[in-house]
Amino acid sequence: MSQNPRDNFSSPDLIHFNNAGASLMPRPVVQAMIDYLNLEAKIGGYEAMGEANPKIETLYKNLATLIGAHEDEIALFENATRAWQVVFYGMDFKEGDTILTTSAEYGSNLLGIIHQKKMKGINLELIPAEKTGETSISALEEMIKKRIPKLLAITHIPSQGGLVNPVEEIGALAKKYNIFYLLDATQSIGQMQVNISKIKCDALCATGRKFLRGPRGTGFAYIKKERLKELLPPVVDMMTADWGEGMDFKLRNQARRLETWESSFAGKLGLAEAIKYALNIGIEKIEKRVVHLAEILREKLGEIENITLHDQGKIKSGIVTFKIAEISSQDVCKELFKRNINVTYIPKEHFPLDFKIRDLTDLVRASVHYYNTEEEIDRFIQVISQFGELNS
Repeated sequence: MSQNPRDNFSSPDLIHFNNAGASLMPRPVVQAMIDYLNLEAKIGGYEAMGEANPKIETLYKNLATLIGAHEDEIALFENATRAWQVVFYGMDFKEGDTILTTSAEYGSNLLGIIHQKKMKGINLELIPAEKTGETSISALEEMIKKRIPKLLAITHIPSQGGLVNPVEEIGALAKKYNIFYLLDATQSIGQMQVNISKIKCDALCATGRKFLRGPRGTGFAYIKKERLKELLPPVVDMMTADWGEGMDFKLRNQARRLETWESSFAGKLGLAEAIKYALNIGIEKIEKRVVHLAEILREKLGEIENITLHDQGKIKSGIVTFKIAEISSQDVCKELFKRNINVTYIPKEHFPLDFKIRDLTDLVRASVHYYNTEEEIDRFIQVISQFGELNS
């Protein structure tokens, strides 16, 4: 790889397997934010903003390059959920409209859909999954034929099961029937290649803090230019619109019209460095490395008695989920943290529909990135094996 994969501030003894939560930031990302904050303190916030604007413009261009879009189709937000909400709540739902999604949709997204169901009387229908967990393409088309939905909301990689949904096949159906297709790419951006010309989604949301290795408080959305007119900004300010004649205004013809004026420039500059860092390494190389490490981790976890893997999918990602018999996942995470190992636990509240179907209460999630090593996996397995032996 063209960059030093361990170029971060962490202790050499730390095993960070929580990249699906928040990856370790490379040194250039951290330094970019520190430099900007120092500049703000030295010359003033608006003056520092003026100097930073060219780099921010490059961020829009690089995000567009990352997913194969145009810079005018990119909007910046403070996280993926906010990006998703702005797109979703910008749609003009009417009573009787139908939204199709899956049981694996993230809890915050589901809450938004249910909220609109209560407020506007829309219909929510769940697309059945294949036995391997992916969204069923045949079932989806049958549902579409019965009733054309207003929105198709899909998660590329659900963060509780490791699978990769067939988003290109879903996109082909969305285009065929002219359905607005909103893709949550929170877990896929940065760990695998995402090309909107192949996926054919109308909008996409993602975060900076996960596999992109950017700072917290950053995210973005892609909105297809031809679909932008269908979305109304939830609020209007001077970032959103230009004044017209008299007491009138005109919305800007860019995805940025969904943003608001005030934002963290330090965070944006950190994200800009993270995107450059990932592009310099190459997403294809990152994807191969992540898949390789996850396969090793899955195989070795599967050999431990009293540990059950809960990953799904014909195609799997860098997310590995499991459960240790008779031990709460939260306790497992706490004990691993004491040993300088970062993983996370997923409670049923995050994925209420999916966990009910799969009869789960909680899971441990380990998520690897390209800067992790085989040696770290071996050490992790050595420690986690002791947990399994306690109940054997």
